Amino acid sequence: MQGETTWKILTLVKKGMTALPYKAAVSFGAGLGTLLWALSKKKVDEAERSCVRSLQVGVTTARTIVRSSYANLGRSVGEFVSAAKKKADLGALVEIHGEEHLREALARGRGVILLSAHMGNWELGAGAVAARGYPMNGIGADQRDDRITQLIIDTREEYGVKTVSKGFDLKSAIRCLKQGEILAILVDQDAGRNGVVVPFLGLPASTPYGPAKMAQHLGSTILPVFMIRRGKTIYHDLYILPSPWEEGYPDREESMESAMERCNEIISGWISRYPEQWMWLSRRWASIEKKLS
Repeated sequence: MQGETTWKILTLVKKGMTALPYKAAVSFGAGLGTLLWALSKKKVDEAERSCVRSLQVGVTTARTIVRSSYANLGRSVGEFVSAAKKKADLGALVEIHGEEHLREALARGRGVILLSAHMGNWELGAGAVAARGYPMNGIGADQRDDRITQLIIDTREEYGVKTVSKGFDLKSAIRCLKQGEILAILVDQDAGRNGVVVPFLGLPASTPYGPAKMAQHLGSTILPVFMIRRGKTIYHDLYILPSPWEEGYPDREESMESAMERCNEIISGWISRYPEQWMWLSRRWASIEKKLS
């Protein structure tokens, strides 16, 4: 019953947002995000504790950061569902920095892994890359309700982003890279038993190592990428950084712990610079905290 209610609310919200002008949809999304923050005391309290521990800030500062994070998530949803209206204008909404790194990596012909986190509006960032004519692919967000997963996939396709699989599928990911295309992967989620434990924002966290393993095996280039919103506006900057490795990928001798520690260090640095733009509601350290409890 709860799942059905959630689905009805989501479809109603999507219908309402798509009926609004783009800016109004984004503002409406910010309001919904703030409302969700107000109604989610347990999750918000947990997010604030994580913020205090990882960023070494006071409770008042953490509260401001987490609230802003919820509002940013709401804005991002408004943009995501309304992106088809602005597909032709994504170049004006998103300024890309470091595109030369992407062009050089693609020219190698071994595929490119864009390594990122749930920052800014990551989905719109993928759309901005696709709008430039690049072969852009993503992993399907594996939601509890398959209808929500399919809704995300269908919405991505409206602005040119293909989904290689629902949830992480190694064969599909490898196939995409062997074709010399781009695969975007977010690695800031708790990987539980399937990850390596390395620091994330200074705290031990189970981290998925699939991207580093694939790059090591295939010779695909890993490029860190971050989508950053300009304040509370509808404008963004997409930063494509050089690879952390001179060759573009970990060599055969490097351990996955070492490889993902490099990646986490970069991601942590960007979150520290723009903490209000990271999705703090994610239970990033859940499996480690469970072991310690």
